[in-house]
Amino acid sequence: MNTMTLDGYHAKIEYDSELDTFRGEILGLTGGADFYGKNPKELKAEFKKSLNVFLEVCREKGIEPRRNYSGKFNLRISPELHEQLAIKAQVIGKSVNSLAQEALQQLVAKAG
Repeated sequence: MNTMTLDGYHAKIEYDSELDTFRGEILGLTGGADFYGKNPKELKAEFKKSLNVFLEVCREKGIEPRRNYSGKFNLRISPELHEQLAIKAQVIGKSVNSLAQEALQQLVAKAG
């Protein structure tokens, strides 16, 4: 995945073939904010403009700009995988939750 980071905010970058330009979508916000650019320099400048406009609107309306995450989510997996995870967790002396959390942390670290 192509991402861009600015001031602790992250954006997903994709090519828009219809417009022959790149589109960025700022992630993790309580609302939507996107931007467009023909090259990395233009994208970064537009990212900054779009983010600043979004943050200003949030300040004016008293809205928290970042989405809040509870730290909890449900995950549906096959009964067979659930059994394998439970057994693996018991073997290494951890909970299924700890084992899953470590695996997710490794995945995010590799993708970062």
